[in-house]
Amino acid sequence: MDETTEDPWRLRGVRVVRAGELDAHTAQTHGMERRAAITQARGGSQQLWAGTVTIHPNARTGAHHHGAVESVIYVVRGIARMRWGNRLEYTAEATAGDFIYVPPWVPHQEINAGVDAELSCVLVRSGQHNVVVNLDLPEVVEVPQSVRWIDDLHGA
Repeated sequence: MDETTEDPWRLRGVRVVRAGELDAHTAQTHGMERRAAITQARGGSQQLWAGTVTIHPNARTGAHHHGAVESVIYVVRGIARMRWGNRLEYTAEATAGDFIYVPPWVPHQEINAGVDAELSCVLVRSGQHNVVVNLDLPEVVEVPQSVRWIDDLHGA
């Protein structure tokens, strides 16, 4: 390659987004602070959105789903409680180092189970658009059933 030919990977290759460069100009929910790291506008991502979310102590979202978008949440610090189902009748908790997978269309609610500590997570979505469909679930189960996911590879 001579000096007049630009290497195509130089500007379209690996990108590093520094902690201080996260973008707060993203959709926000009361009691939560989202910061975008990887987006189409910021890094050229075509199919993924990634960022951080900090959830204040005892805060929770309303019931909602994200349409056809898949989400993965990695818990950095704190206790994440997820409720899901047509009446939010199921629940599971995740702590530091755990991953949470939320499939498309699943009605769910995110909760910081810590009453005096922030919940810090990394969030990755399979789409660029912030799809949030808020749900009015009139018959939410008061005491949800705890569910532990067991995959086919690891058994009970």
